[in-house]
Amino acid sequence: MKVLITGAAGFIGHALIKQLSATAEHVVGIDNINDYYDVELKHARLRDLEGIGNFTFIRADLVDAEVLNQIFATHRFDCVINLAAQAGVRYSLDNPKAYVQSNVVGFLNILEACRNFAVPKLLYASSSSVYGLSKDVPFSTRQSVDCPISLYAATKKANELMAHTYSHLYGIQTIGLRFFTVYGPWGRPDMAMFKFTKAILEGKPIDVYNHGQLSRDFTYIDDIISGVMRLLEKDGLEANSVFNIGHGSPVSLMDFIRAVESATGMTANCNYLPMQPGDVEQTWADTQGLFDAVGYTPSVKVAEGAARFVEWYRAYYKI
Repeated sequence: MKVLITGAAGFIGHALIKQLSATAEHVVGIDNINDYYDVELKHARLRDLEGIGNFTFIRADLVDAEVLNQIFATHRFDCVINLAAQAGVRYSLDNPKAYVQSNVVGFLNILEACRNFAVPKLLYASSSSVYGLSKDVPFSTRQSVDCPISLYAATKKANELMAHTYSHLYGIQTIGLRFFTVYGPWGRPDMAMFKFTKAILEGKPIDVYNHGQLSRDFTYIDDIISGVMRLLEKDGLEANSVFNIGHGSPVSLMDFIRAVESATGMTANCNYLPMQPGDVEQTWADTQGLFDAVGYTPSVKVAEGAARFVEWYRAYYKI
């Protein structure tokens, strides 16, 4: 199997390449290495992938349809896993055009390339953000997601609709992945685990929004990769489907902070703030659909995941 992974220098892309390269014939990764967060971390992830004989990295932007088509023509992929996206809810308030270019135009180029080069299977990153302010928990893929409260969420909902259309028209099997608050070693600096660990170890205050009255379905990276791999390898799924990939058990923000405190051996100095625009009070994944489809059962709890992240963070930054 020849597989393309977009967002190869990203958090989930890096982890997936390490896992998939053990079984795939050839893995090609592309990334534009944008500066949304520290590019050195992205380059470090790529260095961590050096030495994998069946992995090829190409620096490219999904918005450049001509380059993308050249890559597809050269490699003739059996499957594409689209993880490249402009991420982050809060950043979308200040930089909306970046989200339309990467998440809408870029995704359209992926769909067109899959169509034109007869790629039979496409997995793509959606997000738990599509559930918006829904009070109907746990969040189920059967419920309506027609009321996003951030442009980021709107672009991810658009991706699901676009994928459905291409699946219907051109027979491409499309599988949407609604990720729930992914964390772990090599994680993103704009995410809570990274930000809290960095601030606590440096003796700086952490910003705690909605005065701590938040909860998230924190999902460890290894569990995420397990779910994606199971879907990639599974035959007989519907032509178009969407799955929640989360832990299935939300954790309050304050309990999450306590887990980071325990892992660092230090106490957080909390700066309590109001709710931020575009944010939601809770996320909670109903993962029954993914269990029924591929037997997905997440196993890493926040205390263990926090300890693993802090261990990696200390090693990476030589603390």
